[in-house]
Amino acid sequence: MASQNARADSLSLLLFTLRSGKLMAINLLKVSEIIPCPALTRLPEAHPHVKGVATLRGQALSVIDLSRAIGEQPLLDPSGGCLIVTDVSRSKQGLHVQAVSRIVHCLSTDIRPPPYGSGTQSFITGVTQVDGALVQVLDIEKVIHGIAPARLQGEAQRLSEADARCLANANILVVDDSHVALQQSLITLRTLGIECRTARSAREAIDCLLELQGTDAQINVLVSDIEMSEMDGYALTRTLRETPDFKDLYVLLHTSLDSTMNSEKARLAGANAVLTKFSSPELTGCLITAARFVAQQAR
Repeated sequence: MASQNARADSLSLLLFTLRSGKLMAINLLKVSEIIPCPALTRLPEAHPHVKGVATLRGQALSVIDLSRAIGEQPLLDPSGGCLIVTDVSRSKQGLHVQAVSRIVHCLSTDIRPPPYGSGTQSFITGVTQVDGALVQVLDIEKVIHGIAPARLQGEAQRLSEADARCLANANILVVDDSHVALQQSLITLRTLGIECRTARSAREAIDCLLELQGTDAQINVLVSDIEMSEMDGYALTRTLRETPDFKDLYVLLHTSLDSTMNSEKARLAGANAVLTKFSSPELTGCLITAARFVAQQAR
């Protein structure tokens, strides 16, 4: 299979530091702007990791004390530093950091998985090297979820008999390197009465697809994150499209980035659809569309 030779995508990372001085990074596509730390209004019942609310062009912006949120030492100057304003999973927030370093460009294959043993408490999704220095890639979705958890208890949605039958025949594989995002997807599937396979990386997904190919449990719908270390969702999709057994597999790319920014790139990679995280009703609608596609292909 062509998985070992998958074409890599370019990636821009914004490097920043906290008090310790170690380099951390965030995907530049998740960053709206960088501003000096403004005056903040403290909300008395806010989460302890929320420093306060800033007003940015007339709009309220929650400011997260990133040091506290990931268990680091607080900044020496609590009113200094700067804000990285992020736009992730349909919401904006400010991350209070010590300093922004620079922007670097790399390939998705340059991002390696977190060190073994990092565990589910880690706030990084990968690591890379920049000029010989280790850089940790921030799991911003996990930071946000720790402060304002998404509702993971869903209510069973009413489905038509035809849609319920279609979904029952869909063998779904969900791929995501974020534990939080994976759980959100699984809860939606379970409210629909669907059990599915999961993978935490593109290569693990390929192994699962190969293992089940030709069996009664053969995967016919793939729901994949885009941002993953070593091989991202675009490269995974292209690899599948170049493999005869998987060229017709239904692929939904599920991303914390604005899907309008990614729709053309997803189309060029060969994905059937792209969706911004996280909306349970919208994911349900996409899964029904996928199941209908699979049912039609089977006729």
